[in-house]
Amino acid sequence: MSEVRLQVRNISKHFGITRALDNISFDINKGEVHALIGENGSGKSTMTNMLTGIYPMETGKFILDGKEVHAKNQVDANNHGISIIVQELGTLSGLTVAENIFLGHEERFIKGGFRNTQAMNAEANRLLHEYGFDYIKANVLVDEYNFEDRKLIEIVKATYFKPKIVVIDETTTALSQEGREELYKQMNRIRDEGNTVIFISHDLSEILDKSDTITILRDGEYIDTVKSSDVTEDDLKKLMVGREVTGKYYRNDYGEKVSEEVVLSVKNVTVKGLIKDVSFDLHKGEILGFGGLSESGMHEIGKAIFGASYDREGEVVLANGTQINDIPSAIKNSIAYTSKDRDNESVVINQSIKDNIALPSLDDLTYGKTKFIDWKKVKNFANKFAADMSVKMVNVDQFVSELSGGNKQKVVLARWIGKGSDIVVLDSPTRGIDIKVKQDIYQLMDQMRKEGKSIIMISEELMELIGMCDRIIIMKDGAIKGELPRSRELNENSLISMMV
Repeated sequence: MSEVRLQVRNISKHFGITRALDNISFDINKGEVHALIGENGSGKSTMTNMLTGIYPMETGKFILDGKEVHAKNQVDANNHGISIIVQELGTLSGLTVAENIFLGHEERFIKGGFRNTQAMNAEANRLLHEYGFDYIKANVLVDEYNFEDRKLIEIVKATYFKPKIVVIDETTTALSQEGREELYKQMNRIRDEGNTVIFISHDLSEILDKSDTITILRDGEYIDTVKSSDVTEDDLKKLMVGREVTGKYYRNDYGEKVSEEVVLSVKNVTVKGLIKDVSFDLHKGEILGFGGLSESGMHEIGKAIFGASYDREGEVVLANGTQINDIPSAIKNSIAYTSKDRDNESVVINQSIKDNIALPSLDDLTYGKTKFIDWKKVKNFANKFAADMSVKMVNVDQFVSELSGGNKQKVVLARWIGKGSDIVVLDSPTRGIDIKVKQDIYQLMDQMRKEGKSIIMISEELMELIGMCDRIIIMKDGAIKGELPRSRELNENSLISMMV
């Protein structure tokens, strides 16, 4: 019989009138990877944020190894043997890698009132070497590293002190395949040492493959706890949604001829140290995919097209000859962009849902010659597109910061759908999104394609590239390695062999 590590007892949480968790109770054992699944807004992150001191407790209690814990903050949680790798960025800008790793635990390097920075850096470098991240240097500001590298730093930060419980909240979607393999290795190590992983992911095949036990939440309520070996993906979908999830998932068309009309040309685009001499055309009504490993440069492609790479060389040109060199000209010329780094680059986190959805469309939501903003139009506009994307919210005046990761992503997509952009650049559009909303987004992309809109989809998810794109460009070392057309025969190995 497994020994219980954590007892979750009668946990409830509200945000205003929104009920995030309603009296949930279940047990998590020692020496297991315990998955926590549910649709966006089901309460997964809310529960683990309370456990790790990010959110204050409301009612209920957590009992760790027989003793109640009530973490006041993340450092306090660490001191109880609980850590978390959060869904968004969990490192602090302005600090070095070493300062981030040992944040809240600097006392081990202080003698006589002074911090021994050299000793801290040496220990951080030793840990980075142990984890296989030698290229990340302890004394370098964390801002010098990209999103994925910062997640790898978080893995070290959250696991080096061998905590009893490590929460991994939607981390794999931020990592390339190499990063994921490293995370899986750490998960197995934690379990083999008799400690516990609480694993949150929307990838059900990953959940079944990597976890031992699965707890399902729905709309803030506890549904069931099952053994991973006893269920299928379809079983989990039904438990999550409360009914069978039917209908097509990816596109099922093959052999359709893409229009020869070019709507956007990227010519010899270079961003120093990131991408070099990249050229391609985007066609009307096409979904063009970009895939690659973590340092391939594929994420920089989206920024370069949207005019967000300020040291860019080369040209991004529309069919009418208009050059796109900055964000205002991109928006003015009907180009939309969603970033992988959602909280820092895609939403204004401390503004309302209404303001976020309406932001690029404000010029169209005015009245009179004076062009004053018509706030009634703004609210109606936001309500329509929030409803179209099924955003779980109190109302459109609610702050985006209060939403789950998946619902934040819905707000980002609602913004650009409302704008009606003709060219849409989607970087990791389904990161942190549940199975049903993924299906909705794929169907939306297919509908946009049929309407003649053009989409660039950048993703680490190989199956969604294969399932949704008319062709896939593979990036390696900042350059285009090759191109694969849509085909029934295309599989993950076809892409991976070109990436490595």
